[in-house]
Amino acid sequence: MKKVTILSAIAVAAGLASCTAQAPKANLKTDVDTLAYSLGVSNTTGLKDYLSQRVGVDTTYMNAFIDGLLDGVNKKGDKDVAYMTGQQIGQQISRQMLPGMSNEIFGEEGMISQDNFVAGFIDAINGKTKISPVEAREFADTQVEAIKSRALAEKHGESKAENEKFLEENKNKEGVITTESGLQYKVIKEGKGAIPESTDRVKVNYKGTLIDGTEFDSSYSRNEPATFRANQVIKGWTEALTMMPVGSTWELYIPQDLAYGSSDTGKIPPFSTLIFEVELVEIVQ
Repeated sequence: MKKVTILSAIAVAAGLASCTAQAPKANLKTDVDTLAYSLGVSNTTGLKDYLSQRVGVDTTYMNAFIDGLLDGVNKKGDKDVAYMTGQQIGQQISRQMLPGMSNEIFGEEGMISQDNFVAGFIDAINGKTKISPVEAREFADTQVEAIKSRALAEKHGESKAENEKFLEENKNKEGVITTESGLQYKVIKEGKGAIPESTDRVKVNYKGTLIDGTEFDSSYSRNEPATFRANQVIKGWTEALTMMPVGSTWELYIPQDLAYGSSDTGKIPPFSTLIFEVELVEIVQ
């Protein structure tokens, strides 16, 4: 939850019921009076833009905003502050959080039930949830990932099928070995050195392409081998590196579930099978 700021609390006060308090009149008899007035004027810089652009307050209702402001500055008790802060957070839920989460997860607003969301929110505040906060987070993460994956699978279904077909045909080609995980590889050159452990740092040269030949990364083009720990890369790489003797060059055919899965990395579309030429130069001591 974002930290409550004075400015945002003032903006939300516009939602309070209209009050009958009269706006005070300036009485500039002393320099201290004029100082207070000047500070009031200067602290509104950017406020109208904030209200209209960030909070969505229609400037037609500026009088309602002023009523709320007067109500807010005149209510100083703990109960008043609690009420106004609750109203602020409620506005953030209905106008920002729920639309934002619905758009991010489903691609459209209104898909997340406001009633169920608020019920869970209040139960958590009161410490009386139907499921524990840890279970709620794990369930939410799992479901969000599943929903996004299904949406991506529908969007990229044809490409996903093409990549799966490539692997199905490739496994029958001469020299291609398929491991239990689904990783496919072909030995181009067999080295004579040691085989790395997953925690070893290794130095490698490599080139990565998609199944259509599009190159997305290469240490050769940078004229510099890459160095990293064997278990700090995608699963397909880790598996291959911990089978390769130093000095070997292998061609890897990595299924999407051992690579980046449904993630869209820009250069690598979701559900892509990745082809790597990997040369294991050395284990870095």
